[in-house]
Amino acid sequence: MTNKTELRIGLIGCGFMGRTHTNGYKRVSDFFPELTYRPVLKAVCSRNKDKVQAFADQWGYESVETDWKVLIARDDIDAIDICAPNNMHAEIAIAAAAAGKMILCEKPLARTLDEAVLMVNAIEKAGVKNTVWYNYRRVPAVTLAKQIIDSGKLGKIFHYRANFLQDWTISADLPQGGEALWRLDIDAAGSGVTGDLLAHCIDTAIWLNGGIKDVSAMTETFIKERMHQLTGKMEKVEIDDACLFHCHFNNGSLGLFESTRYARGHKALYTFEINGEHASIRWDLHDLNRLEYFDHADDSIVRGWRSIHVTDGDQPYMNKWWVPGLSIGYEHTFVHQVADFLKSLETGEPCSPTFQEALETQKVCQAVIESAASRSWKDI
Repeated sequence: MTNKTELRIGLIGCGFMGRTHTNGYKRVSDFFPELTYRPVLKAVCSRNKDKVQAFADQWGYESVETDWKVLIARDDIDAIDICAPNNMHAEIAIAAAAAGKMILCEKPLARTLDEAVLMVNAIEKAGVKNTVWYNYRRVPAVTLAKQIIDSGKLGKIFHYRANFLQDWTISADLPQGGEALWRLDIDAAGSGVTGDLLAHCIDTAIWLNGGIKDVSAMTETFIKERMHQLTGKMEKVEIDDACLFHCHFNNGSLGLFESTRYARGHKALYTFEINGEHASIRWDLHDLNRLEYFDHADDSIVRGWRSIHVTDGDQPYMNKWWVPGLSIGYEHTFVHQVADFLKSLETGEPCSPTFQEALETQKVCQAVIESAASRSWKDI
């Protein structure tokens, strides 16, 4: 580890995303040894002392805190990683920026557009490095799709369609709120599938196909009341269980998006397809190492969809891993994002998506919620 500069990480939150981010920090130097910066797991913070200590012991953090304000005030922390529920993102990020800390924030950026704007203003005023963990950009097949689109092979884009389907909230007995189920609580989450799942689809779409001009949406909450774990009472469910919207992109193409937690048989089906003048591409998270590609320029007798196995060393990120033909998985997307962030510290370039870029996704999410409520088109 000679000639390495330490990046001392302070992680806030030790749930599912805390694990994925930490795994990224732990593995990045093994597979990206050329990077100047090396993450150091300096401290992890959560309100439950026993839980956070157990997390620190398992993952190798040097210390623990139970107050995020104390963590931010520490002189031995360079970067704050926000893995807390959505309702804490703005307050933590604004405080971290004021303290001069770099910030890596879980998606979505915030609960609302107003909160997101405050966060963007804070990091721009402080001039701190920042990124938002829209990790699906870092799937090699998705990055390859970006390269293909930018090369012009698809020609003029006509259609973009995406969906993200789950089934884990179908039971009416599932409570809302509390530690593991805050995503069902409007106060903690800000929205349901729109901010949780569609935000991923929207971020990828904007990255691949450019900005979204306007939206027309519908949402549904199938189970109207659930017991709230924090109060023990039956309370109204105010998050969206399902959302459909269509849109115009700035490039003239049409978009179609669907997300639900009520699609029995789907745990995490995320797909997108893009149809262009000359070619089309599609991708499926369940087979994340493959990108399907159709090129109309092929001879008619062999024209058809081809399956590209994205494991060769000349394809995005893959020269860091195994030999051609051997796959990588979900966890590697976080390693890639950490690597890209560390590289950005060397080059001075932004690490996309920045807070400013994630604000565009937040604008679309807000417009989707407002469109569904008013049953009308909303401009972005």
